[in-house]
This record gives sequence, structure tokens and C-alpha cells, in this order.
Amino acid sequence: MNKGRFITIDGVEGAGKSTQIDLICSYLQRKGIEVVRTREPGGTDIGEKIRSVLLDVDNEEMHSDTELLLMFSSRNELIQNKIIPALNNGSWVVSDRFTDASFAYQGGGRMLNLDRIAKLEDWVLGDFQPDLTLLLDISVEVGMIRIEARAAKDRIELEERAFFERVRSGFISRSETFPERIKLIDASGTIDDIHEKIRLLVDSL
Repeated sequence: MNKGRFITIDGVEGAGKSTQIDLICSYLQRKGIEVVRTREPGGTDIGEKIRSVLLDVDNEEMHSDTELLLMFSSRNELIQNKIIPALNNGSWVVSDRFTDASFAYQGGGRMLNLDRIAKLEDWVLGDFQPDLTLLLDISVEVGMIRIEARAAKDRIELEERAFFERVRSGFISRSETFPERIKLIDASGTIDDIHEKIRLLVDSL
């Protein structure tokens, strides 16, 4: 049995991740590939409980270090109990966010020390990395307009524009550091145009 592939999708709020994940999963399934879809934070029973704590608007006083550690706790559960077993069974895994988000949100947005985040990454992931990361890039202004249309914002979505500008810069920096894995995609175009760019990258796997 061939080992599966691991694809992650990331970007600032409002970049259109959910739509493109739907299209990717459908595309792979049409090709006869078994797909496991997941998300961060969350994806497991424990992870979803951690997610509810992280995104609860009543937890606005949460310390940035606590946020970071909770993210990696949820991530460890996801890797050990869902992602690796699925890959070993030959399934492809598509995740809405992964470790790059910690460098962008907690490193860029919260301005935490990147070396400390890298140490957590090494502890939790070791040499494990996605086969492909799709980074959907849009301006913060466009992203904020899109999330304004949502019924209710979570704790992260309530952050100010400057926070998301730092997040976007963090993502772009990651893509420049790991260009072979992280593919920066202009997400300001049509859904079909974006999907076509993604499809070609997925086909390369």
C-alpha cells in the first residue's frame, strides 16, 4: 500500500480556505483517492475541546503563551491520532491550517519569539511536515470585508487590522523560507481560477 499524501491549506481570515478545501477533496475523490479532511485547532475529540477554549470570545484575557501551547497540544493529538494513521493507511489528508499558522498567528500576530515556536515544532513534529502547503494570499482589507459578513466572530477574528497585517507578513515569510513546500497563491481571483492553480499543484504529488 502506498503511503498517503498530506496537504495543508492556510492563509489569513477570509482567504477562502473552506471553499478550496471542498473543491480539493471532491477532486481527489473523483480520482479514486480516499481523503481524510481535518482542521486546526481541532480534528479530534480532545482537539475540538481545545478549539472551543481557544476561540471562545469570553477568553479574551488568555495569555499568548497559553494560546501557543494549546495550539500545539491540539496539533499533537491530531498528528498522532488522525493524520499519521490515515497516511499509513494510504489515505490523503487535507487539513485546514497546520503548523505554519502558529508561526504566522502566534509568531507574527502575537509577536512571540519564533525560535521558541520552532522548538515546539521540533518537539511535536520532529521531521514530519506536509507534502504540500497551499497558502492563499489576499489583502487584509479584503479578508476583513469577507469576515464582516459572518454571523459571529470568534476570539481570533475579533483582532484588529494590525494583527492580521502581521499574520499575513508571517505567512509570506514562511513561504519565502520554504518555497519547495509552501506555494503562495493569489486568492483574489475567481474561485475557478484559484482551484485550477491548486489542481496543478496537487497533480504534482
